[in-house]
Amino acid sequence: MADNKSKRGGADRRQVASSQGYEINYFARKHEISRADAESLIKRIGNDRVKLNDAAKRLKKGG
Repeated sequence: MADNKSKRGGADRRQVASSQGYEINYFARKHEISRADAESLIKRIGNDRVKLNDAAKRLKKGG
């Protein structure tokens, strides 16, 4: 589901909607990290899904 309901499509899917709790929960569950860790990554890195996925993988590995 789009964070901005009027904007839909590929460009919107490349971002994590940090203002939407369900998106943060999904991201945290997907990477098996805490919600607090997910929020911290989003705050530090931004909402680019590719960068966040990479950072979450590194976090989970402990590096």
